[in-house]
Amino acid sequence: MFRRCEWCEKDDLYRAYHDNEWGVITRDERALFEYIVLEAMQAGLSWHIVLKKREAMRVAFDGFCPEILALYDDTKISELLKCDGIIKNRLKLASLSANARAFLAVQREFGSFYEYIWGFVGGKQIINHYSEISQIPAKTPLSDMVAKDMKKRGFKFLGSTSVYALLQAIGVIDDHLQYCFRKA
Repeated sequence: MFRRCEWCEKDDLYRAYHDNEWGVITRDERALFEYIVLEAMQAGLSWHIVLKKREAMRVAFDGFCPEILALYDDTKISELLKCDGIIKNRLKLASLSANARAFLAVQREFGSFYEYIWGFVGGKQIINHYSEISQIPAKTPLSDMVAKDMKKRGFKFLGSTSVYALLQAIGVIDDHLQYCFRKA
């Protein structure tokens, strides 16, 4: 019998996310942008709420396509506020356009968001060796540095805690617990 990180045992949605996505090195640019959007939407909410609304957001947010989201304006935000199943926070919805533009600018400057984000760790995954969930930090000096740089580049709703969660989600940091079957 295999064990998972204890945080994901809430339900099948959480388990599927843990088993198939969390901590997996993500190179796909569209998926990277999706995680940025989801982390920005999470601010002040639980990740479980975000996961439950993910598919509705995928539809409402044009498949998380940054080229389309970069064009969102106040009219589009007003339309989104009427959509069912998504997170309806005007400021978070307004961040979609800003984050898309910042993401596209990073791609132009670095060739890809993947190259940009992995540049902070010299292209080498950080593999932590925690045995208890209480040992996993909410943020680190690395996430402080990345969040500061992302903010300077125009990203919104991505503080150090959200950025740490992003780094975990996209595999820059492996925080699977030592006993977890997904441990690298």
